[in-house]
Amino acid sequence: MSSALIIDGHPDARSLTAELARRYAAAHGDARILALRDLDFDPSLRFGYRERMELEPDLIDAKQALSEAATVVVFTPLWWGSVPALLKGFFDRALLPQQEYRYSKLGLPEGLLPARNGRLFLLADTPWFLTPFTGLPAQTHVARGTLRFCGIRSVRTTRMLGVKDASAERIETWLSRAESLGRRDGLRDGLRDRSGAAHPQAIAAEAASSSVVATS
Repeated sequence: MSSALIIDGHPDARSLTAELARRYAAAHGDARILALRDLDFDPSLRFGYRERMELEPDLIDAKQALSEAATVVVFTPLWWGSVPALLKGFFDRALLPQQEYRYSKLGLPEGLLPARNGRLFLLADTPWFLTPFTGLPAQTHVARGTLRFCGIRSVRTTRMLGVKDASAERIETWLSRAESLGRRDGLRDGLRDRSGAAHPQAIAAEAASSSVVATS
């Protein structure tokens, strides 16, 4: 079991998104990459929630990994204001009522994933100065509407904007940042004991990580 599960939602293994996921995982030291493009599953929830679809072996394995991870990290590009169909289809098929979330008697959602920490790395060709006009709905969708909805209380977002016109130096800065955050999260996850309590060094690492992400 790896302490961090990294979900790579890009269909292309040669993408910057995929490379960022690899850099983060290598720096973390105890992370598993779940590259959705390599999984064999139907991304369409064909009956909605009226009828359950049989889970493919790759989805069963992915759900088991989600149920064991202390940290869940999603890497995705921003396409048409949302995420790739591959990632959306994974969420539709893998995150199910009474398994990853449920509703209370009052109708309030209750997340069931055990991970305490989450991250979203969001890449977009949109320049940063246009975001006040275009918004970043995919950030709300993944961070709040999916990860937090399923019980991951702390989700930090790193935005990498203007990818299409980014210089080689800018891209290298982003890759270094993914490595830095991976190392910080690896320290935090490694110092967390079996009871779930964090050692002082882990708390310090988490606080430092928060200050970095806040500048994104």
